[in-house]
Amino acid sequence: MTETQLDNHQTTYREATRAAIRTAMQQDERVFLMGEDIGHYGGCFAVSQGLLKEFGSERIRDTPLSESAFVGAGIGAALGGMKPIVEIMTVNFSLLALDQILNNAATLLHMSGGQLNVPVVIRMATGGGKQLAAQHSHSLEGWYAHIPGIKVLTPATIADARGMLAAALDDPDPILIFENSTLYNRKGQLPESDEPVDISQAKVMRKGKDLSIATYGASLYKVLEAANQLAEEGIEAEVIDLRVLRPLDDDTLLSSVSKTHRMMVVDEGWRSGSISAEISARITEKVFYELDAPVERLCSAEVPIPYAKHLEDAALPQVESIIQTTKSFLQQYG
Repeated sequence: MTETQLDNHQTTYREATRAAIRTAMQQDERVFLMGEDIGHYGGCFAVSQGLLKEFGSERIRDTPLSESAFVGAGIGAALGGMKPIVEIMTVNFSLLALDQILNNAATLLHMSGGQLNVPVVIRMATGGGKQLAAQHSHSLEGWYAHIPGIKVLTPATIADARGMLAAALDDPDPILIFENSTLYNRKGQLPESDEPVDISQAKVMRKGKDLSIATYGASLYKVLEAANQLAEEGIEAEVIDLRVLRPLDDDTLLSSVSKTHRMMVVDEGWRSGSISAEISARITEKVFYELDAPVERLCSAEVPIPYAKHLEDAALPQVESIIQTTKSFLQQYG
């Protein structure tokens, strides 16, 4: 099956991402992909497999093992009129390029008095759940959502895996895309249209009346499964896929809280200083009198993510812990 046939078939998150890269490169010669092992090896998560043969080494560029160097090169290429897609293998390695992301990509438009846009797209795998231990199981997208001057996208669905990349490449400013590594094998149906998707709004994935649950990335599917099980017991949860962590879509969150009067945030990041804390603060600041209970948060345990499978599972939010936390929350606050 070729990826031009994907619209009519089940596909994977990985293939949808690859299809998005391929389409972007076919439509615009300024687009190229660069990163570690993305060419001959086909990418650490096989997203770029086959693209080197199709587009050649000028547009599928294997880089040295130096995140600071190749992210900086991507920023320079963007300043020079190109549209680079920079792949960082896993989110922990992005810390080696934090100077380039924070002090260059995010600030150049401001520092140049509006003269220099930096249309670079930086993709990276994030999250735990694959037994990659404390070195490669971070969920740091909430950290990056703290930085003005960039947008932070967290595609969870097949449609967003494809559509968000096109929208990001159309944006004049730097965009970081966090792809949870446990999603690459997830199968689903691609929508017929391959148009860019909206990258400014959250999306209500399931309507409910008893409480709202906001989440993103791989946790979306855990929350949806938990919501279905809770519904069998008469608890109707409204599930929100945040989709974009910066800028946060306050309107969707506040509208949902105004309907259900309760909010829980499920976040694979650590609790302290997390995106869940930011969401809680905004809801408390803006719709305090709509709340019938404090905002509840379910986050990863504040430990380096363990290697052992049973310990890793215990450290991350799971369907069972979402159900238990929801029930306790509703029992406590009615």
